[in-house]
Amino acid sequence: MKKLKLGTSDLNVSNISLGCMRMGKLSKDQAAKVINSALDAGIDFFDHADIYADGKSEEIFSDAIGMNSSVRENIVLQTKTGIRKGYFDFSKEHIVGSVEESLKRLKTDYIDVLLLHRPDTLVEPEEVAEAFHELKKSGKVNHFGVSNHNPLQIELLKKYVEQDLIVNQLQLSVMHTGMIDKGLYVNMKHENGLDRDGSLLDYSRLHNMTIQAWSPFQYGFFEGVFVDHDQFPELNEKLKEVGDKYGINKSATAIAWILRHPARIQPILGSMNPERITNIAKASEVVMTREEWYEIYRAAGNELP
Repeated sequence: MKKLKLGTSDLNVSNISLGCMRMGKLSKDQAAKVINSALDAGIDFFDHADIYADGKSEEIFSDAIGMNSSVRENIVLQTKTGIRKGYFDFSKEHIVGSVEESLKRLKTDYIDVLLLHRPDTLVEPEEVAEAFHELKKSGKVNHFGVSNHNPLQIELLKKYVEQDLIVNQLQLSVMHTGMIDKGLYVNMKHENGLDRDGSLLDYSRLHNMTIQAWSPFQYGFFEGVFVDHDQFPELNEKLKEVGDKYGINKSATAIAWILRHPARIQPILGSMNPERITNIAKASEVVMTREEWYEIYRAAGNELP
């Protein structure tokens, strides 16, 4: 599997990662099969959050992988904090406390990357800076980033936070292309020209922030998966056509489409199906042509100006 440099850090990680949101529903043996299929495919980056199954996903992961020092040195762990039941919380107390609990559940002494999960409109960036400083100084977190933040929210944090923010995790798939659309419809009176995110794609490239694409197979927010959905026949036909050329399935082709963008985006797979993970991971080595990329983009219902 190909590697990518995560933001401005020294971390070189698999260019496809495994998201563990659904792992809390699995048994230890089922989770072990999922994790081993990812590792066998070359995936060494695992994405968590304190709220996934109320922390159970982190617990099952550490039990299933048999966490110890030799295991830990061969994987990269990312977790997120900031979402609480009914509100968001970027207070120093919550950030530090959340990390302490994640460390216990993951059975590790340190987190490689900590993300602020969703923007807290009551954020006091000075508190975030204090939390990050304490966590970094104690060796409990090595790197930091955000999730679902726009450029000005990131700039506000950067005014106070001393560490680089190396990641922004954002929803992106061939059926959720807002950050791409607006760059194609510049200065046009068209729905696709609306700037809903503050030019996040260009901002991320300018500041060497790695975009991590969550829900890479979803259409809408969580309405469903577009692969093999009868509502999207043209897209599925094109995914199959391009995929057949490279010997990969439609899901892998949808991931290869994301990987083809020069922003060096890291897709996050949410599947808990070992065979599916193995097949999708094949996308890592595929580099589709410019023509194929745009054909898939148009087949998803996107028009070019």
